[in-house]
Amino acid sequence: MTEVYRKWFWVLTAPALLLYALVVVVPFAAGVLYSFTAWRGTYFAGGGNAFSAFVGLENYRKAFASAEFRAAFGNSVEFTVLTAAASVLGGLALALLTQHAGRAAGFFRAGFFLPNLLGGLALGYIWSFVFETVFGIVFGGGALDIPFFRNMLQSRHRAILAMAIVAAWQMAGYLMMIFVTGLASVPQELFEAAAIDGCGAWTRFRHVTLPLLVPSFTISVFLALANCFKMLDINVALTEGRFNTRLLAYQILRATRDASPPDYGLAQAEAVIFFVLIALITLTQVALTKRREVSL
Repeated sequence: MTEVYRKWFWVLTAPALLLYALVVVVPFAAGVLYSFTAWRGTYFAGGGNAFSAFVGLENYRKAFASAEFRAAFGNSVEFTVLTAAASVLGGLALALLTQHAGRAAGFFRAGFFLPNLLGGLALGYIWSFVFETVFGIVFGGGALDIPFFRNMLQSRHRAILAMAIVAAWQMAGYLMMIFVTGLASVPQELFEAAAIDGCGAWTRFRHVTLPLLVPSFTISVFLALANCFKMLDINVALTEGRFNTRLLAYQILRATRDASPPDYGLAQAEAVIFFVLIALITLTQVALTKRREVSL
């Protein structure tokens, strides 16, 4: 049987590999090439092809010199730190809570997972109504007169916090399922032995559960970081970049519209920087957390 698999492996995987190359590899390579050119979307400025319109590192110099790009980078870091921490800790908390829900565990897990199935744009528009209208009514006077929660989308820091709340609310249920799987793989004998030794609930959680959940943390933090840095739809739906709230993904989208004629070469250079940044951060995080994994 093994020989059959080896014989037909490349034949069966060739269509998928070809499709992946055409959809991902070739466009990515072309994008990297175009980032070194004066590409205007439908033509090359100064030449008829990419090589005659070659400008070297000029697009990358413009990207790093752009105040909008630097501001978007800072916004993305702030948003990612808030959202990743909240979604990972929220996912862990939900997993621990539903673990003791008995027969109702499936019902609660499905409910917590549901926001992840909603589209980001629709979700953003719904929460935009909540932040602007509902919060304005609830926190607009009386015993709950809290100015901080009024007009949350009309201030940079509050708007980023609002986006973090929506993104964490959406992702926490998905990360919960990863932690649920991790908790299910922890041998119950370890908890029983710790209880016999007189360990309390917090001691068992700290010295038994957490070390064995490091693989779940590795996956969850990786997904949270990658998804937060790539966040676009919630940024568009809640603020459209107003009040200096552009994230990196939205900045790349707007880069072609901020210049006339549209500078697609600059946008592509920002996209390459964006890719390298995400790759470095996520690979570093995976390498660091992998070292703390415990083998049973």
